[in-house]
Amino acid sequence: MTADELCARLQEPGLFASLPPGGADDSILPAGAVIKPAAVLVALILHPGTPGVLLTQRASHLNNHAGQVSFPGGRIEIGETPEEAALREAFEEVALDPSLPRVIGRMPQHLTGTGYEITPILAALKPGFTLVPSPDEVEATFELPLSTLLDPAAPRRERAEWKGRMREYWVWPHGEHFIWGATATILVNLATALRAH
Repeated sequence: MTADELCARLQEPGLFASLPPGGADDSILPAGAVIKPAAVLVALILHPGTPGVLLTQRASHLNNHAGQVSFPGGRIEIGETPEEAALREAFEEVALDPSLPRVIGRMPQHLTGTGYEITPILAALKPGFTLVPSPDEVEATFELPLSTLLDPAAPRRERAEWKGRMREYWVWPHGEHFIWGATATILVNLATALRAH
């Protein structure tokens, strides 16, 4: 799929209408868990030949989710919309100019096992920008090629024991990074919507 074809697909009405609402991320929320609203920027970079999805690897010294792959994003502050939060966090984490992403819309919300209710904000981003990872939060930035995203055989289900129970989760193939958890599930939703006819 070329950048032009991708843009046309993203403009189709009801792109995510067939997707189920986001459930818990293969986990069970503990009793009395506080739901924390968050937003992430799902930025599709429109390279002419090989578009990609912008991802980050979190810094290894962080207390939560250290070293994990994620979208730029974080908690929604009081008074912010999810769009404002996603753009602000992308600026804080990787110095992405908030005026550059063209926001397309919201993907289905996703509730994680740690109590974050994530609103993924889908955006198109023309190449030619510079990213500067904040050493406090981000170790590296990279892209998942659209060709991998659109390959139905690419994501796989894995199982592992976590807090005394078996859980299943999606994993996306990448030569250098382990893409799993909420990030992988949101990518599965995006892939499903883009592949639908």
